[in-house]
Amino acid sequence: MKNYTITVNGNVYDVTVEENGAGAAPAARPAAAAAPAQAPKAAPAAPKAAAGAGSIQVKAGAAGKVFKIEASVGQSVQAGDPVVIIEAMKMEIPVVAPEAGTVASIDVAVGDAVEAGAVLATLN
Repeated sequence: MKNYTITVNGNVYDVTVEENGAGAAPAARPAAAAAPAQAPKAAPAAPKAAAGAGSIQVKAGAAGKVFKIEASVGQSVQAGDPVVIIEAMKMEIPVVAPEAGTVASIDVAVGDAVEAGAVLATLN
């Protein structure tokens, strides 16, 4: 068993993971094969983020799928307001504005797969 400390959207979780010798190797291969399939979806978001006029980036705290977009371009948000909801492991995780501002761009669409740290939106 291995212990990890994980931070998601500022919340700290202590996690204990049991290693399965037989199941670990096959699981790693499909995950590696799935990564290139997700890369094309993440690549189009990068040009949108570069084109976005916002200087404040709203980044995903965890990998998952975009479940819902809570804010729209031009909308005023306060620090802590949800901008995008990500679904990961059957949980809805809100991605919140890091500070007050106006939404300059939304760089993802509902259903997009995103990696942890990916820019989802920008604020001014």
